[in-house]
Amino acid sequence: MTPSGTKRDREPAARLPVARVCVDVPLAHLDRPFDYLVAAADDEAAQPGVRVRVRFAGQLVGGFLLERVESSAHAKLAYLDRVVSPERVLDPDVARLARAVAERYAGNLIDVLRLAVPPRHARVESQSSPPPTPSAPPATPPVPVEPGPVEPGPVEPGTSRDGWGAYRAGAAFLGALADGRPARAVWSALPGEDWAARIAEAAAATADAGRGVVVVVPDARDLDRLDRALAAALGPGRHVALNAAAGPAERYRRFLAASRHRVPVVAGTRAAMFAPVAALGLVVIWDDGDDLHAEPRAPYPHARDVLLTRAQLAGCAALVGGFARTGEGQLLLETGWAKEIAADRDTLRARSPAISPTGDDPQLARDPGAATARLPSLAWQAARQALQAGAPVLVQVPRRGYLPSVACADCRTPARCPHCAGPLGLTGSRAVPTCHWCGRAAAAYACPACGGRRLRASVTGARRTAEELGRAFPGAPVRTSGRDEVLDVVPAEPAVVVATPGAEPRAEGGYGAVLLLDTWALLTRSDLRAAEETMRRWLSAAALARPGAAGGRVIVVADGSLAPVQALLRWDPGWFAARELAERRELGFPPAARMASLTGHPAAVAELLDAARLPDGAEVLGPVPAGRGRGAGRGPGPNAPASRGSAPGEATTTDVPDADDQERMLVRVSRGALPELARALHEAAAVRSARKAVQPVRVQIDPADLF
Repeated sequence: MTPSGTKRDREPAARLPVARVCVDVPLAHLDRPFDYLVAAADDEAAQPGVRVRVRFAGQLVGGFLLERVESSAHAKLAYLDRVVSPERVLDPDVARLARAVAERYAGNLIDVLRLAVPPRHARVESQSSPPPTPSAPPATPPVPVEPGPVEPGPVEPGTSRDGWGAYRAGAAFLGALADGRPARAVWSALPGEDWAARIAEAAAATADAGRGVVVVVPDARDLDRLDRALAAALGPGRHVALNAAAGPAERYRRFLAASRHRVPVVAGTRAAMFAPVAALGLVVIWDDGDDLHAEPRAPYPHARDVLLTRAQLAGCAALVGGFARTGEGQLLLETGWAKEIAADRDTLRARSPAISPTGDDPQLARDPGAATARLPSLAWQAARQALQAGAPVLVQVPRRGYLPSVACADCRTPARCPHCAGPLGLTGSRAVPTCHWCGRAAAAYACPACGGRRLRASVTGARRTAEELGRAFPGAPVRTSGRDEVLDVVPAEPAVVVATPGAEPRAEGGYGAVLLLDTWALLTRSDLRAAEETMRRWLSAAALARPGAAGGRVIVVADGSLAPVQALLRWDPGWFAARELAERRELGFPPAARMASLTGHPAAVAELLDAARLPDGAEVLGPVPAGRGRGAGRGPGPNAPASRGSAPGEATTTDVPDADDQERMLVRVSRGALPELARALHEAAAVRSARKAVQPVRVQIDPADLF
């Protein structure tokens, strides 16, 4: 098929070069390059990687010029309408990565390119980038090397990079980066670790060897911390931080600094996974289990998988780090693709806080009410002792707000909105019940089961917790950190900080006590990753405590026999990740197997499945209702991450009820059959788009939310 349009008779077609263009048309059956002639006037500017405008199906659309060829198999071609800008914003390596990501996630190339290349800002583009600093060594082309074990390498003692010496294979990993070898590692950070400084040291070792670095962190607060660490380790002018909060002009300016190869290191949130750098030598992702790494726009790629694909294509080093470990990280170790970087038990014991549960037998013998109390005596005493010692106390609660969930005080029936059946909650002590879905107030609420009008708390939010702790510790100031206001650092003075997961501020010198409350709210969620996510959030909070030798304590209000609690007590994320992976392998869940989620109207989903030539052994599971919870309504979609400072499954502004006739089907295959499954689903989507199907079907590979 050739693009339609009017051919401009400027020169004979036989003497004109041909440009292959990815047109900005989001239809699966048009997901391939199209050939256009390049006029002599555009010959110099029309280079691979530039933005162009072309005539397609009678309309003027944008696109990216992928490559130049001497001829085309099509006899009649249209001309490029114009070159939008001679700026080559699409790096060849990024274009190759984008195609691999599109194939991996059964998506369209143009959808991935929209994620990879930010919108153009003409004024910024016309400005020249500052020259590279003299201290930055010239980039050298990467040397293809087969990945292998991390062998010991030279590391200068007494330098700022000695922090990796606390880990087995840490110094060897740094030496491999300095030698330009593609060492790949899964890093379990120590409690209290300055993870940003360690990543900056790895980036500096790679940059000093003349290689590029891409670092991805979950959110803007983590990026600010990493930005400061990179500036200290690299010096001025050797890195950029890609952050949407900087504004479109500044963000595009920083992107151009990277695409023009003016800086060797690029850091950012998930959009930076496609950042162009010269001679890529290292990709890093911090806290890969954070749901903010999952892209909520088609084709819904995950930053970890994109970076690992990029490392495979470029033959470069990779580092997957965090206080916790995901099943995907454990699988990298068990398959031998990566090596483990972890501290020995003596170092770990010296750096860890003293961790105690409240639900084991000795505690229940001392305090029988600990099994039902929200703040058992052990937690209260730990907080009081820390405040008396002049240290701050961190209290982690899973939910934000005041009372995000309420129930009938008489029969305990959950309170639901009489209009849309959404969950009711209270925003204050004197507020009326309000629906989280439709926003309607239910001032005259009556329980449909018993007729009762009194309400009780089902889930207590951060603001109500702060109110209660203010009465429990009248002499200490109480501060909150959550979605509306995220604190960064608190001083080393007596104070109680109530924070939701992901919004915990650091404390100067560490917290004297960390209390993990309402643990059941995380552990009992209907989610494949509920235990893994709980472990990640607990470790992230516990890592902010002082070491046990300095008086740091962590109190987890849970039964000590639970596997996540046992892993927390021993600070053993590797054991817990191996256990989770073994269970998923037995049940056939990701990452041990691959799954595709198909969401849409029943007829549309059935049509797509009928058109798909699924691989042998594929299992079709379902259908099930698409549901009304998080991600099921109008909004970013099922992969949309929870806002920072809110727990997964918590009602947010995207929790809008969707059409009742939406359903979901799951297709499960073995890990090796993923390429065949993705290709089959993309071809089926192409058949439906060619037929101009009206009802869309959302296709997601390995979605974050399976249930």
